[in-house]
Amino acid sequence: MKHKIILDTDPGIDDAVMISTALNEPNLDVALITTVAGNVTVDKTTKNALTLVDFFNKNVPVAAGASEPLLKKFEDAARIHGESGMAGYDFPTPTSRPLAKSAVQALRDTIMASEEPITLIPTGAYTNIALLLREYPEVKPKIKEIIAMGGTLGRGNMTSAAEFNVFTDPHAAAIVYNSGIPLVMVGLDVTLTGRITDETTAKVAKLGRAGKMLSAILGHDFDHDETGTAVHDLQTIFYLLHPEAFQTKDLWVDVVLSGPAIGETVADIRGAYHNGKTNVKVCVDIDTKAFNEWFLTEVSDNMQ
Repeated sequence: MKHKIILDTDPGIDDAVMISTALNEPNLDVALITTVAGNVTVDKTTKNALTLVDFFNKNVPVAAGASEPLLKKFEDAARIHGESGMAGYDFPTPTSRPLAKSAVQALRDTIMASEEPITLIPTGAYTNIALLLREYPEVKPKIKEIIAMGGTLGRGNMTSAAEFNVFTDPHAAAIVYNSGIPLVMVGLDVTLTGRITDETTAKVAKLGRAGKMLSAILGHDFDHDETGTAVHDLQTIFYLLHPEAFQTKDLWVDVVLSGPAIGETVADIRGAYHNGKTNVKVCVDIDTKAFNEWFLTEVSDNMQ
């Protein structure tokens, strides 16, 4: 049975790789893509989402969402992803257009109209999801789970304490973490460890038009070291399809909302403060070899 999913995203190079994989994976039914300000401004993330839908000739609706966080001043990550958000490949101008309705309204309508529970996959700031849960709490029983890229148990990439997606809108993250919906945290503990190697990227480059595009944008991702490129958001799809490749811990996680540690995700690792309750399944380790092999297979088998 296919997984019915909604992608809430801010493409962004790693988001673009995630979207490309999700759109072409035969075991996934992408019902909607919603966009949010994050890696770049929301007009650019929306254009990038539409560009990818057109590139793969898919009939998936796109709805534009929040242009700024709930309370915090917006800070982008164009230094990592380029000014357009998808630097490295000369995409044609998209001909598709976003829905007339807002992302929050599109999320509500899609979830409520679905005959089966939907999995939400947010890979940018969680602003749209927080607004959805606050304005339309009736959607909660129809959400199967949320698999969210974001957070960290100890090493930040925006500050020494905070991961970018949570840092961008910590107040939205707090709403999502405390929603009561089953939540998987695919954070820096696995995404900085399980990188796509340069060898894998070189092989992808030889896999047709899609492989050429993916390798080109990965080559412009500055989140790279000697072990490869941190394609953070792609791991949400890998987790959905292959949770056995991850080690997880059920923990209570709070979000710091002010001060120098704003955006930090603080886990009650000792189980000392919440009477044994947990609110997040945290990914703490990943089979990097399996991740790379799976990505190669996705491109070679499903994007031709």
